[in-house]
Amino acid sequence: MTQVVSATTRFAKRLWVDGAVRRAARAAVVAPSVFAIGLEVVGNVSVGTFAIIGAFCQLLLVEFGGPMRERIQAELGLIAAGGVLIAIGTLVSPHVWLAAPIILLVAFLIVFSGVVSSVLASASVSLLLAVILAVSLPAGADQVIPRLAGWGLAAGAALLAVRFLWPAPTRDPLRAPTVAACRALAETMHAGAAVWRGGGPSPAEHAALVDRADETVQALHRGFLAAPIRPTGLTTSARARVRLIDELGWIRDITRHHAARAAGTEPAAAAKEAAGDLLDAAADLLENPDATADALHAAQRRLDAALGRMGRAVTSNPVPGAGRATEFVSALEPSFRVQEMAYAVRLVARNVDLSVAAERRTWLQRALGQQPGGLAGPFATARERALAHLQWHSTWLHNSLRGAVGVAAAVVVVHYTGVQHSFWVIFGALAVLRSNALATGQNAVRAMAGTVVGFVIGAVILIGIGTDIDVLWALLPVAILMAGVAPALISFAAGQAAFTVTLLILFNIIQPAGWQLGLIRIEDIAIGVGISILVGLLLWPRGARKELRTALADAYDSSAHYLRAVVAYAALCCDGAARPPPPTAEAQRSAAAARRLDDTFRTYLSERGAKPKPLPEITSLVNGVAGLRIASDAVLDLWQRDDQSPGDRAAARSLLLRTSRTTERWYADLAASIGADRPAPAPQPPDLRADSRLVEALRGDLSGGDGSTAVRVIWTADHLDATRRLETTLTRVDDRS
Repeated sequence: MTQVVSATTRFAKRLWVDGAVRRAARAAVVAPSVFAIGLEVVGNVSVGTFAIIGAFCQLLLVEFGGPMRERIQAELGLIAAGGVLIAIGTLVSPHVWLAAPIILLVAFLIVFSGVVSSVLASASVSLLLAVILAVSLPAGADQVIPRLAGWGLAAGAALLAVRFLWPAPTRDPLRAPTVAACRALAETMHAGAAVWRGGGPSPAEHAALVDRADETVQALHRGFLAAPIRPTGLTTSARARVRLIDELGWIRDITRHHAARAAGTEPAAAAKEAAGDLLDAAADLLENPDATADALHAAQRRLDAALGRMGRAVTSNPVPGAGRATEFVSALEPSFRVQEMAYAVRLVARNVDLSVAAERRTWLQRALGQQPGGLAGPFATARERALAHLQWHSTWLHNSLRGAVGVAAAVVVVHYTGVQHSFWVIFGALAVLRSNALATGQNAVRAMAGTVVGFVIGAVILIGIGTDIDVLWALLPVAILMAGVAPALISFAAGQAAFTVTLLILFNIIQPAGWQLGLIRIEDIAIGVGISILVGLLLWPRGARKELRTALADAYDSSAHYLRAVVAYAALCCDGAARPPPPTAEAQRSAAAARRLDDTFRTYLSERGAKPKPLPEITSLVNGVAGLRIASDAVLDLWQRDDQSPGDRAAARSLLLRTSRTTERWYADLAASIGADRPAPAPQPPDLRADSRLVEALRGDLSGGDGSTAVRVIWTADHLDATRRLETTLTRVDDRS
């Protein structure tokens, strides 16, 4: 019994923290209050109706996260946008020839804007509901002011409720898992450095540490993918922190792949330990953002110094004679792995530093758009994210068009059929539209079932109490509370049932009509879901399944092209001549393709029905894109330094370019095989003489010339070799799929 009570208490607490019960309770207090003010005090039905629907939009259907200041700003943005949409919807409502195309455009912009930010995505249903209500109740221009007055009444009450009525705790779902991942990976680095020095944990204990770090990073990644939209907004701190997901995953892959490798030198062990210290410092700052960043910066300087000592130790080793070049390159491998790991750790530290610095900005600095570290501003980021999805194969574009066409079609249908409550038709069409026809059909069945159940419950209530207005007013808060809680506690169908009961009570308060009003709602919902099913069948009925293959193929193709462009940049830099411009355009195309892949994958995960391929394998293919892009970024960072010297390294440059071309061709073939749903190409066979040729091409530098540039050339080849090793992993995954 005690365990049952404890479990129930934990469940109730989770519902309160997650917001379902809190939002419903807050709406149950505010919505009837503003409805009563509009209907009974002001004496205007439009004011009362838009006040209560406004309370639903601003309190029940959305809850913004983050600090209170950011929540209030988001609420103000929702209020302003909703007011504009209500005005537009009211003005066009009498003219279907004007309303339909305008609603098509407005609905598309509302849904598509969600790709820019999770804040905009979470507000999309509220904004759509506001404009749908305005369009579905035809009125003249004289009704704009009363409707805006009702919306404004709800806005004032909502702002007070958000601030003072059970305010939500400040939550950052990614911060704690990110801190845990940083600490777990840092622990493996410290243990690995100790092992290299001849001490530390046993092999079994070290393997357990690596496994624990692997699971911690996987948990972070699962949390990141749990939502159908990225859990990040346009704020600078959120944009900086979201980059940590891929970076920590890359560190995890390096640690896991090389956990049992041969021991490194003392300088390499010292650099590895310094990388662990920097990752620990990043975790400390992320966990305590009010602390200064001095410890982080000091750890960064220690890592840079350790990397410098490691580089000098590498170039001081004598170059073996012909035939032993492979041994020389193998001796460089531990230092390369540390350099590879240190690059990723420095990225993590930089993004944590930027995130915390952004959170500390003053109100004026935020208002002026001042960005720490030269990051792009939110408007530039929003433009970049939107343009990434203005591609015909973008799933987000498909979903936006599908939703907009469904709403616009419903506007036309209700105009020509003359239904009594057109709002229910349009909202019913919107409520069940999903990314594929199967999901839309399943939602349609649940919506109809829920509506019928709600009608039966509402009819029993209305038959029992008649049209006693006082009792209806008393039941309204209870009905709103259940409408808010039922979807989270029970199901979508239960939410539809509770919402039907709420509307029956609401419209009987405005104009008593008895239980027969429920029959009208069933009829209107049936029309709405019929429109949704038709639209779902006509517009991309298969959802994200096919588009996921397209997005994967596009991401691999553009990332491979970016890798080749980066190696070409490195080849030009290694001669020490005038520095060429970095491959910015290729980097942007690769990032845009990766963004489309991420959003398509989320849509695919959220769709119901059987998955034709196992999710772990598909996730590995998605993660492979991140690995390819980060390897390219690492090569770019390697050559964006100013300490290379002139020299004739044509032979080495030719080797790098040839390897990059063959690697690009393989990934292009992989992309084509994914797009055509055929087996992946066989991985390239290892080139056993590649190391020897590269060392011979750089012998002059290694024997007394510019050893640091030569080592960088070898490390570039190592990055290419890492992408070629990834081929084997991806081939195994694709074959199992």
